[in-house]
Amino acid sequence: MLTELLQAAPLALLFSLPVALLGGLLLVRLRRRSLTGTMVALVLVPLLAALVGVLGVSGFMYTPQLVGTVVVCLVVGAVTVPAGLLLGRKVAHEAMWQREALDAERRSEEARRRLVAGMSHDLRSPLAGICGMADALIDGVVRDPAEVRDYLARIRREGTRMTVMVEDLFQLARATSGTLALTLEPLSLAEMASDAVAAESVVARHPAVVIEAVEPESWPMVLASDTDLTRVLRNVVSNAVRHTCAGGTVRLSAGARGGVAWLRVDDECGGIPDADLPRIFDIGYRGSGARTPSEHIGAGLGLSIARGLMAAQGGEITVDNYGKGCRAEITLAVAVRFARVGAEP
Repeated sequence: MLTELLQAAPLALLFSLPVALLGGLLLVRLRRRSLTGTMVALVLVPLLAALVGVLGVSGFMYTPQLVGTVVVCLVVGAVTVPAGLLLGRKVAHEAMWQREALDAERRSEEARRRLVAGMSHDLRSPLAGICGMADALIDGVVRDPAEVRDYLARIRREGTRMTVMVEDLFQLARATSGTLALTLEPLSLAEMASDAVAAESVVARHPAVVIEAVEPESWPMVLASDTDLTRVLRNVVSNAVRHTCAGGTVRLSAGARGGVAWLRVDDECGGIPDADLPRIFDIGYRGSGARTPSEHIGAGLGLSIARGLMAAQGGEITVDNYGKGCRAEITLAVAVRFARVGAEP
């Protein structure tokens, strides 16, 4: 028996080794293409190598032992190939998820670096101005009462700029914490939008931008947080007004369908380049693209904060090119007991 085994071993190795080598080459080619295919190949290559080895040892002649071996290999293959497919798909899914998580972490880290760099630059400028004007006042370089008042007013403006930036940072940390729990209550979408428009009316009056609402009496009630929805609406309306050309129109419309309320803000900013649209919610992104440049304060965090606050209220915010400019749309749950559903425009 031992002698027969020693004689069969070289033949088995001679016939199975080429199959194993070919299987190895196949695995190398599949490694970067299909994890499922790789797992199936890992299952089939040993079976095929064993089967070819048995055939070689038998001299490719029909024997009862050969039939039994072939049957066993087929049964094992019928069990292991589906298992390899399932395992391969699971491994592929986990690998894809890990790759996406790494990409998201990399983008987040890059956004943090850009934010720190941008905030450092934005804070350095007003601080330098404040220090310079304060030194001039302390050293008596500026003594004329009118100039002193002008310097103090400029110091106040620079301090306000820094206050806004610091507040944006706080709101960004709050909105993106993932643990923000808000108290939602029925709110009139028309009244909330009216407050946001009133807050931006002075800015709109300067470049002669017209703000109009379409049938606000039919706008629905929504479930939202008063303070946080106000912040989102003011950001959206402010962006629309500041980037609309003089003489342009910012149009607000709202309605509800299927228990979901929507509010749209259409501006005439000239549109955003398609390459920039996926990035407008990125932290610190302030690309101007085709928009009309306008002087504004802030650190490019407004839309990032708005998206986080909308998610915390169970809603969503989107921005797309539409007509002569852009359309920002927010969606929220309708306060059913108080809903006044408007028609789809």
